Amino acid sequence: MEAALIAFVNYAAFTLLGLSAAGALYMVVAALTLRRFFSRPIAHRPRRDGVTLLKPLHGVEPRLIDNLATFLVLDHGGPVQLLCGVQRRDDPSIAAIEELRARFPQARIDLVIDPTPHGANRKVSNLINLERHIAHDAIVLSDSDIAVPQDYLSTILTTLDQPNVGAVTLAYAGRGDAGCWSRLTAAGLSWQFLPGTIVGFAFGLARPCMGSTIALRRETLTAIGGFGAFADILADDYAIGNAIAARGMTVAMSRILVTHASAERNFREWWRHEVRWSATVRDLVPLAHAASVVSMPLPLALLAVPLHPGLGTMVAICALIARLWVVAVADRLSGDRPAPLWLLPLRDCLTLAVFIAGMWVRSVDWRGSRLRMEEHGQISAEPETLR
Repeated sequence: MEAALIAFVNYAAFTLLGLSAAGALYMVVAALTLRRFFSRPIAHRPRRDGVTLLKPLHGVEPRLIDNLATFLVLDHGGPVQLLCGVQRRDDPSIAAIEELRARFPQARIDLVIDPTPHGANRKVSNLINLERHIAHDAIVLSDSDIAVPQDYLSTILTTLDQPNVGAVTLAYAGRGDAGCWSRLTAAGLSWQFLPGTIVGFAFGLARPCMGSTIALRRETLTAIGGFGAFADILADDYAIGNAIAARGMTVAMSRILVTHASAERNFREWWRHEVRWSATVRDLVPLAHAASVVSMPLPLALLAVPLHPGLGTMVAICALIARLWVVAVADRLSGDRPAPLWLLPLRDCLTLAVFIAGMWVRSVDWRGSRLRMEEHGQISAEPETLR
């Protein structure tokens, strides 16, 4: 019995240490890939295309007006329509739009208030209601919590013009706007999600299409069935990318970063958001989700320390050094550090906890709605959210 216990402990220790060592190597590859990817910016020129910027809104984030304002000071020579949509007449984001109009009186800022539901995904319902109000051929969809640089449009439109490109998406770094928990979310985006996304894209392991930006032509949107085709899908951005790929086109990623503003005010909001995202990835790409455990080398090594103190401590130090390198590259590229470095071990341990919890979740919260996760990325609203 004692021998069996010793064997089990050794097996567990070396499994954790092996995964951690593989993860440390992955972090080295991630740091190099991240730096190389953004060292080759796409050449672009001033554009005169007419562009509609779609903004489905719901409530007010801490810096909503500032985020939206970045879309109105772009280096772009053509007409721009900022098309915003809400589903309730008492939505507080309406006041933000009015303030934005006062700040930018020359800009075209259209607001559509339409409560018509079209499926379980309320964001997509909002987009469906906006679709008929789109004024231009070039359509750029992005979430309300995104802020962009001035060369945003010229860069993505240049990429969209490349042969066989059906849509353009962008990677993003994090920014916390609501205190400690939002900064932990932002750190996860910059230090974990960003390098993982770039590695997946650069090595052809993933085909990201993200709500940070989806730029496409009107004819492409029509060809994939419009936004109505995604009314009951939780990860609508991912599904749009798949629909474009199914028509033989690619989703390209421009080599610029945008900023994702996080607004989690407490642990409960943070936990719900992160577990929802983890469970969504689990359902869409289960093998990739399982393999992502190697992107958590530090907590894996820390778990092994009580089982094998000497070797565990050495591997943990190597994992920490590798993680710090990735963090340094990500922070330099984004021009900001989303959280103090001393939070890195905590952030990584929380990432592992979310990964484990996300393996079992079957329903998620999304902006006040309780959604049940079905097969193939489909969702259905639980009864209380339909009243």
